Amino acid sequence: NNNWDYSIPTIDIWKECLRLLKPGGHLLSFAATRTQHRMAVKIEDAGFEIRDMIAWVYGSGMPKSVDISKAIDKAAGAERKVIGRYIRPDGTDRNYEQWKARKADRVTNFDTHANSLKGCPITAPATEDAKKWSGWGTTLKPSFEPITMARKPFKGNVVNNLLKYGTGAMNIDDCRIKVEPEDMDKPEFVDKVLGRFPANLIHDGSEDVLPIFPNERQYSVFRFFYCAKVSKRERNEGCENLKQNYHPTVKPVDLMRYLCKLITPPNGVILDPFMGSGSTGKAALLEHFNFIGIELDKDYVEIAKCRIEYVENLLKSQLF
Repeated sequence: NNNWDYSIPTIDIWKECLRLLKPGGHLLSFAATRTQHRMAVKIEDAGFEIRDMIAWVYGSGMPKSVDISKAIDKAAGAERKVIGRYIRPDGTDRNYEQWKARKADRVTNFDTHANSLKGCPITAPATEDAKKWSGWGTTLKPSFEPITMARKPFKGNVVNNLLKYGTGAMNIDDCRIKVEPEDMDKPEFVDKVLGRFPANLIHDGSEDVLPIFPNERQYSVFRFFYCAKVSKRERNEGCENLKQNYHPTVKPVDLMRYLCKLITPPNGVILDPFMGSGSTGKAALLEHFNFIGIELDKDYVEIAKCRIEYVENLLKSQLF
């Protein structure tokens, strides 16, 4: 529900990114699935070479689907009869658990409110049109986030460019996937010391995601980099003196560390033109890179400064 979420950066912005990069320098850009195509086209039209798309797969996305049957009844002014309550398959109640988490700092007697909150209401269609379109919606559950990988073109071959500018290649070995001990004795084409070659897929290890991988161990989820969505503790780390970090698209620092390490040469500088709450800055410092962040929203700038300064102080305390 933010205005910036309905558009994507212009070609002129990507041209500025292209201008600042050395030949062979890489760009990584997150996008929504519905705007990924336009994002990639504008990056390409600005002069970049599209190299790949990384998919960050997760299970915690929430569908923002319109229930067509309910919408029809609402438009008709018809009241729907409650015929049941939805409880999760594991017996827990999403509504109550979410309410309890929100009220935990102010309410102690949760059970007195439980009966009115137990489960999402299941209602029956009231009108004939609503019955006809019962079960229909408008969107799918979001389960992955695409990341466009692009590179600034260069003259000649990648070896000469790398030796001249230090850019153009990716840090494969430092981003390899650790081999599980039980896989060590299997005759696979994998360096058993360094690990498996990094893939263009990242997963969060959730129960929603794991079943999409085949059961056979050699083709399993362990071939891919693992990174869960950002936790509440990590989101607010360093923000104790401010209001909480309410940025809607906070990225996990582990994910950003991995991506920074993948494309940034030693002693390199990482620029984030849409810094948000500073996850890329935290990641850059933790990987010992230099960082420049740009952000329009002043509140987000303050949150980012606090989060990045937290890491600075943490690193200083480890040095002395």
